[in-house]
Amino acid sequence: MQHLLVIDDETSILKAFARAFTTDTTTVLTAKSGAEGEAIFRQNTPDVVVVDLRLPDMSGLELFQRLREHDARIPFIFITGHGTVETAIEATRLGAYDYLFKPLELDEIRALLDKAFNLSRMVRVQPTLADDDDVSTSDAIVGRCHAMKEVYKAIGRVASQSLTVLLLGESGTGKEVVAQAIYHHSSRSKGPFQAINCAAIPDALLESEIFGHERGAFTDAHRQRIGKLEQAHGGTLFLDEVGDMSPMTQAKLLRVLQDQTFERVGGNTSITVDARIIAATNHDLKKLVTEGLFRSDLYFRLSVVTIHLPPLRDRDDDLGILAEYFLRKYSEEFGRDIRSLAPETLQLLQQYHWPGNVRELESVMKQSLLTARGNVLLPEFLPPLGEARSSTDLVDSDQEFLSSSFVAERLEAGSQNLYTEAITTAESQLLRQVLRHTTGNQLKAAGILGISRVTLRSKLKSLGIEPGDYARPN
Repeated sequence: MQHLLVIDDETSILKAFARAFTTDTTTVLTAKSGAEGEAIFRQNTPDVVVVDLRLPDMSGLELFQRLREHDARIPFIFITGHGTVETAIEATRLGAYDYLFKPLELDEIRALLDKAFNLSRMVRVQPTLADDDDVSTSDAIVGRCHAMKEVYKAIGRVASQSLTVLLLGESGTGKEVVAQAIYHHSSRSKGPFQAINCAAIPDALLESEIFGHERGAFTDAHRQRIGKLEQAHGGTLFLDEVGDMSPMTQAKLLRVLQDQTFERVGGNTSITVDARIIAATNHDLKKLVTEGLFRSDLYFRLSVVTIHLPPLRDRDDDLGILAEYFLRKYSEEFGRDIRSLAPETLQLLQQYHWPGNVRELESVMKQSLLTARGNVLLPEFLPPLGEARSSTDLVDSDQEFLSSSFVAERLEAGSQNLYTEAITTAESQLLRQVLRHTTGNQLKAAGILGISRVTLRSKLKSLGIEPGDYARPN
């Protein structure tokens, strides 16, 4: 359960947040003053805080500075009007996550909260580096094979250093969780943690997202913006999919790695920053270097320490361990009590190639729990698998998931979580069909669905859907 704290003296705004964001997995806490908000914050330690810059008893900035002394890792999002923009920018420079302008737009709020909750999880939930039989439901790096033991050793060797780390591995191998583990075991674990997916942000905006920009730097740059690098001062910046960076952004990142300085887009004032860089990519950077698509000097700077994450198909007997881990992790969420696999089920899983790696396995286990009964996962509960089928087809059969027969079957099985089951399967089917229609183009898919691209990417990740599976073959 994640907790959102909203501090605002307008009752209508508090009610709107509570109505829009209270779910089975999210609790919304509200306060009408800074003092009340501080009391709730200290008592409940929320995952994300939304606060108005103008409160009846103190300024939002003053409250922010006081609460950061208690826990500096919690993302703060400010609500600001035109008269307090400069204060909001100052708050961002001091470590606030972002700010929203009045009047508030629901889709914009939802997209920003999705990112903030994900960041909060990465900062506050320490991944488990062991594979005990009693693994908690937090993020974990699970596995006993030799390749994963080497990953554990590498994390232990580099975590306490301030060296740049490059994580290499196919999509879905767990690079983000390894980055979290390095952060949590480092001397910077009490400092800020910022994460950017370079592939999810258009080239024109990525430079600004990382380095920030000055007012008037480009069209629509109506005010100064503090970038994630500057916000990560004293902490860690995680750059996922770094191989998708444009040459201009690569050049600026190289300078940061060389002398810890940069300029905001459109500015000429040199800013010094102390931030550790952890980068990750599923590309073959050496090949990109030879093709002239990635700077060789940046590659050598990034790869001071390189950690290779093995694909699931090369992880020996880890498949069964991971499958049972995901069953334990999601069993309660889906109202099931399944904690083991039938031998025939494990055999089927071992015969599959797993192009989506651990992330695809996680998705398959979630889908299995939607239809499973009893205490053991039988083969008939698995979605279709096989070398002839791609991960695109996992939920793409002709079955009408929300037909009367689907509901009747779940009722007969004694479902105690039918609403979540129905919504999850419907979302998965809808997103896959739209992605097939757009041949994997997420921008077009988001437009058709009427949601932001950030929200779409968040949903795809939670459902284990890989947009690349739907791209038109060359």
